[in-house]
Amino acid sequence: MKTIFLVATGATLLAAAPATAAITVMGSTAARMCFEVAESKSMPDRDGLGRCDEALGHEALSGRDIVATHVNRGIIRSRTGDTAGAIKDFDAASALDPNEPEAYLNKGVVLMRQSSSDAALPLFTMALEKKTRRPALAYYGRGIAHEDLGNLRSAYSDYRAATQAEPKWREPKLELVRFQVRR
Repeated sequence: MKTIFLVATGATLLAAAPATAAITVMGSTAARMCFEVAESKSMPDRDGLGRCDEALGHEALSGRDIVATHVNRGIIRSRTGDTAGAIKDFDAASALDPNEPEAYLNKGVVLMRQSSSDAALPLFTMALEKKTRRPALAYYGRGIAHEDLGNLRSAYSDYRAATQAEPKWREPKLELVRFQVRR
């Protein structure tokens, strides 16, 4: 019988993760502008957050666009340091549509940044089960959570899955280099 031992040789931070998973809203509405701010690589400002608030408070949005706007506003809140507000938005999106994977994915990212691996782990799994548009990010986050919790085999497996899902993304590859597989 062959035994595989995995040894991690360093620490990991989700801060290296790419942008979170915003949800597209069509048209030229405040909800669309909220999406564009959430997707932007530049730091959001109050005006961007105000667009989301405007959309949720004053626009006649479809149910899908309401969920999307909560997710997008949660991303903006997270990026501006309002962790509690971000979690509230992701929870609101999940309450409105329990099958929206990006709400689970983004909440998992926020919780990982707070060093809450045990709380984030099932959220990444849920995002994958519900077919997130960013599976590499979900695998990567789950890998970090597994590693933080001492589950090195699972961490290694998830880092590999992240690399397979998004081969050009550098961070999961860097995590894999830290592991030694011994038989």
